[in-house]
Amino acid sequence: MKKIAIDSADMRILCAVQQHGQLSKTKLSELVNLSPTPCWVRFNRLKEAGLIRGYHADIAIDKIANVTKVVVTVSLKEHRKSDFHRFESHIKQVDEIVECIATGGGMDYVLKVVTLSLSGFQNVMEELLSAELGIDRYMTYITTKEIKSTQPDLASLMTDPGN
Repeated sequence: MKKIAIDSADMRILCAVQQHGQLSKTKLSELVNLSPTPCWVRFNRLKEAGLIRGYHADIAIDKIANVTKVVVTVSLKEHRKSDFHRFESHIKQVDEIVECIATGGGMDYVLKVVTLSLSGFQNVMEELLSAELGIDRYMTYITTKEIKSTQPDLASLMTDPGN
């Protein structure tokens, strides 16, 4: 994937948006130490380039509902492009699957599933299996406690000498 060139001012904008979410033109310019108009032009360029995909609140769902969180690893029977595409297209339509990453190595995918109950999770898995997605095997891991869930520190990633 082609990387997009950004400078330190762009990085300050991205860090501010990542930390604070959607900001007014004035507030963003104050946080990144740029005048409002040039700051907003840069912000819009970053957004148009696809670097800002959306704004999200970090909701403490456990404080409003008892939910079951399950991590599932999935291996497909076949490894053709069409098999991956069929699986990924289906996964994108399942609301209870809140994360899905493709991996190299022993398993093809790691899913994070959030439901109201263990039986709700079982329904999701039965639906996946009956959808003929080419699942060879899967392993489930019930989440007992969330230790850490954060966004990466953009500034440190960009200054990494290995980059």
